[in-house]
Amino acid sequence: MNRKVAIYLRTSTDRQSKGLESQRLAIETYLNQLGIRDYYTFEDFGVSGAKSKRPGLEKLMFAVKRKEVSQVIVYSFSRFARSTSHLLRALEEFKTYKTSFISISEKLDTETPMGQAIFTIISAIAQLERELIAERVKSGLRNAKAKGKKLGRKKDRNSKLIRELASQGMSYRKIAELAKCSISTVHRELHSVPESEE
Repeated sequence: MNRKVAIYLRTSTDRQSKGLESQRLAIETYLNQLGIRDYYTFEDFGVSGAKSKRPGLEKLMFAVKRKEVSQVIVYSFSRFARSTSHLLRALEEFKTYKTSFISISEKLDTETPMGQAIFTIISAIAQLERELIAERVKSGLRNAKAKGKKLGRKKDRNSKLIRELASQGMSYRKIAELAKCSISTVHRELHSVPESEE
């Protein structure tokens, strides 16, 4: 299959038709300089970058997976990705399918040594950010536990009543009926350690 270059354009609102055309003009000027005349165009007109589902972008990624695209060209990161993590996931996917990525504004080309270096730096920063967030969460949980705070989902079952009825030899079904809860809730309660024994 003969793979082609693909360009992606996006504006946040349907009143930004000039924005879409200015992106198109910048990319087409770039393509003309390279002598590229045959390419795919994918666009999302009036679609927020924060949206996880964008028809044009989904079609582009599908074409990439079908190995129909050799190179993806965008005007800027902000027109393409909604976050750093989204950009990195897309770049990893492009790498998997041997598709290069070019952002004209940021002058990034993943085929060049500089582009690969920037991609590595962005990946490292994103990984550091994930680790810092995870560490903050763990630290917060440790701090809460040290202060005697109960962690996890609030228990809404009547433990005392369930155990009292069970001690009378009632079936799980009967206990659930009287305690106004599900049979699985009765099972969880009777197989958990009572709070006084923790």
